[in-house]
Amino acid sequence: MGIPAGAGRLLGSGRTADVYALDDHHDHNGLGDHGGPGGGAWVLRRYRDGYGDAPAEAAVMEYVRAHGYPVPRVRAADARTDLVMERLYGPTLVEAVAAGQLTAGEAGSALARLLRDLHAIPARRSTDPAVRVLHLDLHPENVLLAPAGPMVIDWANTEEGPPGRDWSMSAVIVAQVAVDDDPRAPLAEEMLSALLAGCPDPALLTGPSGGLGWATGQRAANPTMSPSEVELLGEAGELIRRLLA
Repeated sequence: MGIPAGAGRLLGSGRTADVYALDDHHDHNGLGDHGGPGGGAWVLRRYRDGYGDAPAEAAVMEYVRAHGYPVPRVRAADARTDLVMERLYGPTLVEAVAAGQLTAGEAGSALARLLRDLHAIPARRSTDPAVRVLHLDLHPENVLLAPAGPMVIDWANTEEGPPGRDWSMSAVIVAQVAVDDDPRAPLAEEMLSALLAGCPDPALLTGPSGGLGWATGQRAANPTMSPSEVELLGEAGELIRRLLA
């Protein structure tokens, strides 16, 4: 698709999307408010290869934000692939731990708090009281430590469902790093321990209707997972069960 009109430099690329800075004077839909240092307040998140549903993602972000949940403001979602949102300034939880701003345990506790707060919000569509808005990709690289506090980004996987799926997905993502041959593995295990300690009920993950089996199945079927990452899922699940025991 190329770089969109009004966009500046590429800020970052993930497995499914690229993020561009928008021109300081770019005024999409006539809205010119600014929320970051230097006036460069907005970014464009553009999905690749047909991935994503920007309008649906924007609707969920605005819904949880209206309930006080810490997400970027959304300005426009003009196409399925393009989401214009507030530019945030600050490190990810991973970067903050690496820089010594937070301990791994503090980062894990922050993830747990964000999950509890999200699941306190009523579902947007479902009338089932057991159903909540789920992020389903809430891991340390999707939380930014902005000046106002932690902010949750990347809502591409959001759905409604039982909270155990969200707890399980976050735990599995962190556990895959903890069991890998990775220098960050001890920090990831410390983070995972704190995350699980903040879960209101271990049965959300490992009970008869817990989400751990569902989450590992979803990760295994994820086309962005490498074969080596998929191979870690069994050991990751065992680590989670051991820490919850």
